[in-house]
Amino acid sequence: MPFFTARHKSNHHGGRAVNRALSGSLMGSPDGPGGPFAQVGVSVLKPLCGAEPRLYENLRTFCEQRHQHFQLVLGVSSPHDPAIAVVRRLQAAYPKCDIELAIDTRVHGSNLKVSNLINMAARARHDVIVIADSDIAVDSDYLDSVAAPLADPSVGVVTCLYVARGVGGFWPRVGALFINEWFAPSVRVAHAMGSRRFGFGATLALRRATLERIGGFEALKNCLADDYWLAEHVRELGLQTVLSRVMVATDVIEPTFAALWQRETRWLRTIRSVNPPGFVSLLITFPTPWLLTSAGLTVSLATCAHAPFAAVIASASATAVCVGARLLLHLRASRRARTFWRDLPLVPLRDTLLALQWLVSAFGSHVVWRGERMQLGTPSAERSGRLDSLT
Repeated sequence: MPFFTARHKSNHHGGRAVNRALSGSLMGSPDGPGGPFAQVGVSVLKPLCGAEPRLYENLRTFCEQRHQHFQLVLGVSSPHDPAIAVVRRLQAAYPKCDIELAIDTRVHGSNLKVSNLINMAARARHDVIVIADSDIAVDSDYLDSVAAPLADPSVGVVTCLYVARGVGGFWPRVGALFINEWFAPSVRVAHAMGSRRFGFGATLALRRATLERIGGFEALKNCLADDYWLAEHVRELGLQTVLSRVMVATDVIEPTFAALWQRETRWLRTIRSVNPPGFVSLLITFPTPWLLTSAGLTVSLATCAHAPFAAVIASASATAVCVGARLLLHLRASRRARTFWRDLPLVPLRDTLLALQWLVSAFGSHVVWRGERMQLGTPSAERSGRLDSLT
């Protein structure tokens, strides 16, 4: 396959110092900037595909990090990808930032994102690796905060949750509610209950040595849920997953119902492929259908002549508490009064749509990602990286 690369600026601050720093005085800083940590080199790998609506703005936040020694490797799989022009613009705007553009058409497996990462990995010069999706924006202390927990040798991978921003109209707003009012709260609850079986493409930070121990990105080249399995392979080494306190921002850009439906059913089917019992248990997390059921039961009891009054009161109280909790969740996710009232009418639609997507996602044997049709595998097949090719 043809091979192209373009290097913007060479960084001579070697990544070899990271091993000394990681084993030294950084141990006291589990999730935040550290003094000596400012000397540790970090390579950020961002696979790109197409010119997303806010691609330049999101990439720019990675150029404005407080961290002293970091490298951005931005990779595309086609010399005609429109993201290339965005990267060139970024390089011109930040001439002092170490930005490398990797253009490589080689395909290594059925997961094209992972193929891109394999092609990019050879250009990473530092011993701390951060993989981050193209559509996220971060604060200036992001690299310090997400990489610092790796100072603890028992930590294998650090990941981040994200806040969604709808970009471009009605359906992106509905999609943002999927993340902010269902996905993120579900992860927080699972984390509070002790679960650490997660890994999110918004951020995965790990040592280069750890990545090599799991077989590199090549171990994920045929995995659908590559972010999850990267973290899972690291956990199989006996290392911990840390959910950082850092929250990044991600864009929801699907302009139509069909595009949003495709994206969200892909997520749910992916959950089904890696954790079938967990997928089944999601049924209890869809608020509005259960609220309607509870309200219906309350009405039924109230109109039944033989129903105990205590049962009516109990059912009505439970319904009221659940409604209050759902409103509180919406308030917490909205952050601003204007957003709360604007999106409040969308809450029943969002919850009902989620329940329907869950039902549909219980069936089907494939997903569509970036226009490519990918076959779902069993958890054991995903673990070993044995998935069917693109069909």
